[in-house]
Amino acid sequence: MTRSRLMRAVIALVAVVGMAVLAATLVPDATAVASAKQAPVLVLRVHAPTAKAFKALRKNYDLLEKRSGDDYFVLGDAAVQKSLKAKGYRVSVADTLAPLSPAPTSTLRAAATYATFYGGYHTAAAQQQHLRDVAATYPTLATVVDYGDSWLKTKNRGGNDLLAICITKKNAGDCALNPNVPKPRSVLYAAIHARELATAEIAWNWIDYLTQGYGTNAAVTSLLDTTELWVIPVANPDGRQIVESGGNSPYYQRKNADDARGNCRRPPTSSNQYGVDMNRNATFHWGGVGSTNTACAQEYRGTSAASEPETAAQQALFNNLFKDQRGPNITDAAPATATGTFISYHSYASLTLYPWGDTTNAAPNKTKLKALADRMVAASGSGYTTGQGPSILYGTSGTTDDDMYGRLGVASFTTELGAANTSCDGFMPPYSCVGSRFWPQEQKALMVLAQAAAGPYR
Repeated sequence: MTRSRLMRAVIALVAVVGMAVLAATLVPDATAVASAKQAPVLVLRVHAPTAKAFKALRKNYDLLEKRSGDDYFVLGDAAVQKSLKAKGYRVSVADTLAPLSPAPTSTLRAAATYATFYGGYHTAAAQQQHLRDVAATYPTLATVVDYGDSWLKTKNRGGNDLLAICITKKNAGDCALNPNVPKPRSVLYAAIHARELATAEIAWNWIDYLTQGYGTNAAVTSLLDTTELWVIPVANPDGRQIVESGGNSPYYQRKNADDARGNCRRPPTSSNQYGVDMNRNATFHWGGVGSTNTACAQEYRGTSAASEPETAAQQALFNNLFKDQRGPNITDAAPATATGTFISYHSYASLTLYPWGDTTNAAPNKTKLKALADRMVAASGSGYTTGQGPSILYGTSGTTDDDMYGRLGVASFTTELGAANTSCDGFMPPYSCVGSRFWPQEQKALMVLAQAAAGPYR
């Protein structure tokens, strides 16, 4: 064997061993893996007309962020369907989520440069490399910030750095971790729920749109001259890698990789998985409605507020980006002089939500929050419904958007990507839906949000 052939063989062996180690870490039971891939994943439409019926449904099943009147949607399989019927619920199958075949190489965006899975979605590692590449290509516009470590990394079990990128026409002091800076800031935050694949692609495209548009697009140039745009494309990289480990049958992991509590299933199923729901783990109003202390459930809130390193790190980052602009009382409004906007992307209810998420009581700045949400939806042409979660979806607590507004007074929103009654609906729509539908609409909405950062309550 020649030296070059020997080296290729060694590299191939290392790659195989590396993939085996990853599989052992994330999905150690090979028999269970095969079984999980064979079972169809169903979206079940469940009628729950009373508060008691809804409470029991939410406690025991993977309730999706979707609703139609008194009908709610549950992710599960035939066994879950049988269980619901046995408990007296009226149940029908709304959709069967089948895995995609790999897309032809010619359709994959930057396939030769960045690793993809499930027909074109960028891996967590590719998302992080993209940030570094953008910063290297546009040094006068972009800065990458390592703001912490994921749960697995804190346990010396692999894991990931937590990365954000700051994009602006850089002057002295820009992109500093200091809330006392001259430029207002707008944050895009994605993929806190690992299985919601399209959300991270919105972040990828936003980064490219801003950096590639400076100097050629007048609106983008003006925006970057006056505003800092912060992007966290994958807030939950450990969870995303669990999803990716299923390849073209991705796992429906929602939470992070914290497996310290609960005898949860491996590999994860749609209704039983280890980890903490980071969007129930934030400090503001932690432990309330829409969260649970059942460790294997989808909405497990963790042992305490900001118990997860990802949550603690992101809150520390946001504390360094924004002043505390709202008083301590629930009725204290952020002043008209407050700056900053924030959006968290999710799937798949076709909604844009604003605080509060845990009560139908109006947030002190509701009028302005609603007006900005309506402007984003109007600009996008998405037709999404705007409102507070408890009124148009259901109540939640310990969420990132409520935390940003509740603790810091930042004008904060959650957009649930969706495309009801089309092939682009769901957690894992065909990758082509990003370019054909989601990105074109969200690019317009994000411009409205970013341009409002200097005075969202004026």
